[in-house]
Amino acid sequence: MKYGFVMAYGDARDAAELAVLAEAHGWDGFFVWESIWGIDAWVMLGAAAMTTERIRLGTMLTPLPRRKPWDVAGQVSTVDNLSNGRVILSVGLGVTGEQRFWLFEDDPGRKVRAELMDESLAMLPHLWRDEPFEFTGKHFRASVPAELTPPAPPPAVQQPRVPTWVVGGWPAPKSMRRAALQDGWLPNVVGGAELTPELLAQGVEWIATERRTHGLTMDDYDVVAEGTTRADDPKAADTVRAWADAGATWWMDADWSSLDRDATRPAAERRLKAGPPRID
Repeated sequence: MKYGFVMAYGDARDAAELAVLAEAHGWDGFFVWESIWGIDAWVMLGAAAMTTERIRLGTMLTPLPRRKPWDVAGQVSTVDNLSNGRVILSVGLGVTGEQRFWLFEDDPGRKVRAELMDESLAMLPHLWRDEPFEFTGKHFRASVPAELTPPAPPPAVQQPRVPTWVVGGWPAPKSMRRAALQDGWLPNVVGGAELTPELLAQGVEWIATERRTHGLTMDDYDVVAEGTTRADDPKAADTVRAWADAGATWWMDADWSSLDRDATRPAAERRLKAGPPRID
């Protein structure tokens, strides 16, 4: 089991400083969330890359259908190079319907966002290689020649792609298949039901079967569980153990109870200094 911390709110300076604490106190990953209009997640991760050496850095998560895949590819490869190959990209369809997430555009609907997601996921590995390629989709196209002026961004350090975790809605086969064919599953339950370790285990079994049909194993495939543990809770590991037994490979500690920086910064420092809720 690996352990990540999600910064609930803060700027690039907070990310640079808190990532150092995370690395010093045994955490395996430091993550920020990507807003539609707000502090740039990739600037925050770039700042964190400059102050750390080991810890993984990523988003939790990037609403990929609302972004141009070539913009995302450039940001990700920039931070992947800056960090010497420590980036994880987590992606989802984006929140449906809520006004605060659709301030500047209309929601095209889940079907269209799923199409955009699939085309973006298909394009990203090509965009991370700095090689000529052709792509024709319903929403995106590409005809990238061998030589570009100005040149494309340098290839990502991690090849054949930056590890990409995808939200999959259990038990929807199409949604789950999208996650199964990438590098990790960010679990969700169709219909808004609460995710439980039992449901997670069912999803993990389905993914393993699906990957086998494509000649893939579960080696290096990640399953991500998210929750909140307290710095002063001696039984925090018990919370994590049930998810590990169900097949989770990462525990994400995230506290969304406040987005007030005056509260989240000291709370983050306390939680990070206490170390991850290790089960071993």
